[in-house]
Amino acid sequence: MFTAGSISRAYLLLVITTLCWGGNAVFGRLAVGEISPMVVVMLRWAGAVLLLFMIARHKLYRDWPILKPRVGYLCLMGAIGFTIFNALFYAAAHSTTALNIGIIQGGIPVFVLIGMFFIYRITISGLQFVGVIITLLGVFIVASAGDPTILFHSEINRGDLLMLLACFCYGAYAVGLREKPNASAMAIFLLMAMSALVTSVPFVVVEFVAGGLQWPTPRGWGIIGLITLFPSFIAQLCFIQGVEILGPGRAGVFVNLVPVFASIFAVAFLGEAFQSYHALALCLVLGGIWLSERFKK
Repeated sequence: MFTAGSISRAYLLLVITTLCWGGNAVFGRLAVGEISPMVVVMLRWAGAVLLLFMIARHKLYRDWPILKPRVGYLCLMGAIGFTIFNALFYAAAHSTTALNIGIIQGGIPVFVLIGMFFIYRITISGLQFVGVIITLLGVFIVASAGDPTILFHSEINRGDLLMLLACFCYGAYAVGLREKPNASAMAIFLLMAMSALVTSVPFVVVEFVAGGLQWPTPRGWGIIGLITLFPSFIAQLCFIQGVEILGPGRAGVFVNLVPVFASIFAVAFLGEAFQSYHALALCLVLGGIWLSERFKK
């Protein structure tokens, strides 16, 4: 039985998690011109693996007999959810705003819901379906900058499209985690982070061959430090502990705060303009997710 104190602690941990993840949109924009996207991904996971190895290696050693039969599957999950998602995320930051990134990222729970329906035949209620449509409408409003006619002129921002693809990949990763082995969350996270580091290297090679590689500037190293410490390390530790207290269902609802914090940070730290269509889209995304969560089977 959890006490009121432990519940309050879980709430605090999960708010810290979403603050860190919301800040990642700002970090992605700050990295533009300071470090190329694929180098961000590689160095981010290099730093995360180093930190995680110091605190979780014993859990990885202990749970290795459980993890070994599924190591290929977990490495694939790390490649999709950590490497490909982040590669698309930081590439998107070069051609769209942190506001757009944060709001579009709010659509991830919808991709998860759709994936669970098609793969595991999880029943979707009528109001859940309405929530999916409302959320996708909000994402579309952001991608079209509030002008639906853009769709017919094929002028949707490239960065917004990349971010949509990134959300699809993370949704696939989240659905895939349903099949993870019954081992320590920290051990699984360390293994997937190691996979992300290894699988990020080919992306850096391609970036180099294409002539787009940029090693970090002094400011770029500072940004890498922030990305490694907050969204890659602190956020994950807080989320794991929050899930242990509240369970994945209740903890997952807090992810809805990510687009809220991302929007606040984008306006406060980057000076991005918060337009009326951003407000409408944010309301639609959060309202749609609320309907999906509130009336799930």
